[in-house]
Amino acid sequence: MIKVKIESGYYLFKLEDLIERNNISINKLIRDTNTDFKVIKRLMTGELVRIDIFVLARLCDYFNCSIKDIIEYVPNKK
Repeated sequence: MIKVKIESGYYLFKLEDLIERNNISINKLIRDTNTDFKVIKRLMTGELVRIDIFVLARLCDYFNCSIKDIIEYVPNKK
């Protein structure tokens, strides 16, 4: 799980854990979801600026999960 801090909280990027729990390779995920390696790698590392909702939908369908199982936003406590 990768934690990326931002001003108002942080994001948890959980794709790598999801891949490991489901015992699949990144190459298989790329082929099965027709998603570019760079996109998958960015979702795993949190090194992205924009999130493609169509990619998220494909990943959610593939893993039978919700978006928060891939990326979760946690706001700062007030």
